[in-house]
Amino acid sequence: MKNRRLALALIAQAAISFAAMTGVVHAQSDYPTKPVKIIVPFPPGGTSDVMGRMLADELTKILKQPFIVENVAGAGGTIGTDRASRLTPDGYTLIQTGVGQNAVAHGLDANLKYNSMKDFAHISQIHSGPNVLVVHPATPYKSVKDVVAYAKANPGKLDYGFTHAASGHMAMELFKQTAGIYMTGISYRGGGPMLTDILGGTIPMMFINQDAALPHVKAGKLRALAVTSAQRNPLYPDVPTIAESGYKGFEALSWSGISAIKGTPQPIVDKLEAAVAQAMQSDAIKQRMGSVGFIIPAQGSKPYTAFVKQEIDTWTRVIKTAGLKAE
Repeated sequence: MKNRRLALALIAQAAISFAAMTGVVHAQSDYPTKPVKIIVPFPPGGTSDVMGRMLADELTKILKQPFIVENVAGAGGTIGTDRASRLTPDGYTLIQTGVGQNAVAHGLDANLKYNSMKDFAHISQIHSGPNVLVVHPATPYKSVKDVVAYAKANPGKLDYGFTHAASGHMAMELFKQTAGIYMTGISYRGGGPMLTDILGGTIPMMFINQDAALPHVKAGKLRALAVTSAQRNPLYPDVPTIAESGYKGFEALSWSGISAIKGTPQPIVDKLEAAVAQAMQSDAIKQRMGSVGFIIPAQGSKPYTAFVKQEIDTWTRVIKTAGLKAE
């Protein structure tokens, strides 16, 4: 009798476990069954916000549930990213990842509260774009070679503008280290004041995102010397890359992607990966990105995960060499 009761109990437990597992599998296959939140860790209106909302619109169409952007700004994207890392890994909160908060931040802050490789399941990269090395047209510099020659002959006498830890700042630090030159940086709180000063001739040079530079380059108010991507940018067909300018392998990109919280069930990650790949082929996204010179990178979790790791390694090395710290 005792053995019979034990056997019945085991059967009942197995039935409960099977029902629970079936329910989990069913829930994953039906995902999403309610709205999904995408945390964009920057204020509304910027490039990151625009990219997040474009992707949210397309995923809403594809997966038939609302994908809603929530802006959680602060500390260069690290506040929103840290918050996301602590949330339930059920696929109903996603995080927009990017170069600042998921690569540069690791080099700047040894006590960063999250780990970009351990706390997130990276779904796919969304965009990448170069910075452009621009100078005021009153300067004599017509090429990267001219800048390097002057900087080597006059260490510390050539100024440039930068915003701490922004992609343009990282591009400049990598450029200085690669070219073996010393220049004097002038720090700005944001890209707007820095752009105003270079247009006014207060500073002679800086790296700036290709979309922000374009109207001023077209108007002749800035001179573009090189782009930081491995290939020329479609919006700057006559502007060489820094690699073409004598520094083979040079690349420094502004980029973003979409990630889930680590532990999100793999079937949900797989479904999101497929949906994002489909979204990135929409006419709306391709036209919008092409108009501002952004490139749609290789899609998928594996290439994006490897890319994030590579970017962490690159910028940690550059930051350590430059002796930069978080502000």
